[in-house]
Amino acid sequence: MTNYKKSAFLFLQRFILIVLTYQFSRLLFYFINIELFDRFTLQNFVGGLLFDLAAISYINIPFLIAHLIPGNFKYNNLYQKILKITFYVVNLIFISTNFIDIIYYRFTGRRSTFGMITAKGMKQEIPGLLPSFLREFWYIGIIFLILSFLLWKLIPSLNDTIILKKITKKNYLKKSVFICFSIIIIVIIGRGGLQKKPIKIVDGIKYGNLNNAGLVLNTPFTILKTLTKKEDIEKVNYFSSEKLKSIYDPVISTKPKHSATKKNVVILILESFGNENINRGQTPFLDSLITKSYYFKNGFANGKISIDAVPSILSSIPSLMNNSFITSGYSLNKTNSLSEILKRQGYKTSFFHGAFNGSQNFDQYTTVAGFDEYYGKDQYIGKPAFDGKWGVFDEEFLQFFASKLSSFKQPFFSSLFSISSHNPYIIPEKYKGKFPKGTTVIQESIAYTDFALREFFKTAKKQNWYNNTLFVITADHTSSGGDTDIDKTNIGKFRIPILFFDPSNPKFVGINEKNFQQVDIMPSIIDYLNIKTKMVSFGKSYKSKENFVVYYLQGTYHCIKDDYYLAFANNQTIGLYNWKKDILLKNNLMNQETLRTKELENFLKAYIQTFNEKVIENKLSI
Repeated sequence: MTNYKKSAFLFLQRFILIVLTYQFSRLLFYFINIELFDRFTLQNFVGGLLFDLAAISYINIPFLIAHLIPGNFKYNNLYQKILKITFYVVNLIFISTNFIDIIYYRFTGRRSTFGMITAKGMKQEIPGLLPSFLREFWYIGIIFLILSFLLWKLIPSLNDTIILKKITKKNYLKKSVFICFSIIIIVIIGRGGLQKKPIKIVDGIKYGNLNNAGLVLNTPFTILKTLTKKEDIEKVNYFSSEKLKSIYDPVISTKPKHSATKKNVVILILESFGNENINRGQTPFLDSLITKSYYFKNGFANGKISIDAVPSILSSIPSLMNNSFITSGYSLNKTNSLSEILKRQGYKTSFFHGAFNGSQNFDQYTTVAGFDEYYGKDQYIGKPAFDGKWGVFDEEFLQFFASKLSSFKQPFFSSLFSISSHNPYIIPEKYKGKFPKGTTVIQESIAYTDFALREFFKTAKKQNWYNNTLFVITADHTSSGGDTDIDKTNIGKFRIPILFFDPSNPKFVGINEKNFQQVDIMPSIIDYLNIKTKMVSFGKSYKSKENFVVYYLQGTYHCIKDDYYLAFANNQTIGLYNWKKDILLKNNLMNQETLRTKELENFLKAYIQTFNEKVIENKLSI
């Protein structure tokens, strides 16, 4: 065996040793916390191995290069000693995080992220917690020390009998090609395969139910995935626990006076259907449906991108982080989702999105949220309708949606997210020139989706489930750019239509002037259906006397309460406006109306403190 092959084989041996160490730490993680998990399955093992290989590959790319780089210098004894020690120390540091989570998982219910490892938001807690942890769980420290000793002893070394030979240009070329090929292979392993997107934290749900997702993942992987992302929420202590609860409490208990109404629920989430597109000729069908519905005139999105809308609408979790909740380290937190609540009432649940499976992480998040089934581009059955970019045109996919609903046993809860009014705004060739172009690039595709929605309701009206269904229609967010000054304010950027339509209830019609947001949809549906439950929700029912909206954008929190809007950044209020009278937000009232400013600021601080605590501590469910 040549020296170069010996070095390559040495790396492979060391790599396999680390893989086996990860398997040991997972088994230890499972057996010490066995009461927290369901039965360990082969699927869990396969998924765990995939995530282990991904983490180990990324961590060890530098060592692959150090082992395979052409040149005789790497056979030097000092080089080899430094390489072995560095390999050991780096890998042991990451392995130690798995051991930390053997205990810490009990308190968080999730694998730790970079933010936790660096003690972000926990500067006060760590000094007090660490000694008690070491005392109570001393045996974990002992096992780790034993493992550390064995790992060092088991790491193979390069054979000392190395005979150096002059390397020819041809050999340099061959070795250079080999190292490039090896790097490509290890990167593919690191990204979890050749699929369009690298595996993410939320993909852990693929290899086990939500309860076992933490078992499938490993802590080095979750750290690496959040390393370059600002974890961006930390515990704040504006108020004591008692004071906090008196200002804002997200726990909602419904106590209906009547028995539960077993109506089907259909939520239609329309891509980019912001207020700037409504009642201007682009959406004739939606405009007409609004007149037959219970319409929230002052509707707001809780985020600016599609991926923010789904947890807001389905789990009443707003987007108050720079990173989306779905892609954050908290994506596997347990929540009181609408699907989970309705399933307890006997509902069949499903989610539809016409884009390729994996788009926006919706398939994984809806699994986490407890949906029974997911239907994406891969599950579509019907005439060819691929838009050539990323999914099935809305008209055909909405018809597919209608046919699937007719096959479900009632009561059912289903949500669909449209795609055609998303960049690049493609509409079918046969409809070119049929719809008004509008004043912005998106509006022709908005008009097409409105037409597709009309065709869906034509089909739905003929089905036996139609009159027993509550339809909720909302946008995910506003368009990329409105064409009026109002659309461009920090209020206009979030204004969306939200309407509830019950064809069997002619009394449930009218215009609601109160401030209403996406996170209000879940508690409002529960209230409308007379379902008795207790849940964590950062919204409120449409029947509530509360009248607030909270959203976040680029480091600034925005709070609307009654007729006033407050902006809060860098831990201080930066503006107060009467948004009903001052629609362009020109007149800052914070120094004139100090009492009102303080009242809104306290409410917003309580909201932020509560949200951050519930997310960080994995307390988003009862």
